[in-house]
Amino acid sequence: MRGRAAALALPLVLAGCSGSLFQSKVAPPTIYLLAPTLPAETAAPAPAEPPQALPVDLAVLRPRVRAGLESERIAVLYPDHRLDYFADARWSGPLAEVLQDAAVQALRSRAHLRGVSGDASVFASAYWLEIEVTDFQAEYPNGAESPTVHVRLRARIGRSGDRSILGRIAVEGRAPAASNRLGMIVAAFAQACGAALGDAATQVEQILAAAKDPL
Repeated sequence: MRGRAAALALPLVLAGCSGSLFQSKVAPPTIYLLAPTLPAETAAPAPAEPPQALPVDLAVLRPRVRAGLESERIAVLYPDHRLDYFADARWSGPLAEVLQDAAVQALRSRAHLRGVSGDASVFASAYWLEIEVTDFQAEYPNGAESPTVHVRLRARIGRSGDRSILGRIAVEGRAPAASNRLGMIVAAFAQACGAALGDAATQVEQILAAAKDPL
């Protein structure tokens, strides 16, 4: 009986200790929201009437991301071509999702189109934009104490009906971080990404405006 009682008591002891034995003391990573800072538009005399939106509905497809960058981790590239990630820091989602949302917001803000949405409604949109992310990392030049963020995107604009390509664009943004702190590095990401997406929005609008049969 004594042995049986001890055997029954053992799981209770382990259950009481499990909270202290297996409780993780590792701090969760800091989650950063990517909010691109679009560059100021070139100053020009205000038009008598606001520009009319092009009668175009555009779907932004999920971007294709270069290997090593497609994750929630914030990438950093060193002079010896070593790719790494900042510890204890994450984007708010996988880079493809984060950038797709940022591109939709930038196009809605800067391009004068009737509608811009994610690829969930691609079948309702006459045109689509496919982005390829070739660079999206902080880079430390030789001897630099703080990094420069480098964002480079390529994209195709096409018509949904026949999948024909209307145009291709390539945009790039660079922004030095004010200091070697994650908050400043994320701010540089916002600036570099905003420069690239602002340029992309302008080019996308020009290509769609030149299309012969906007719908």
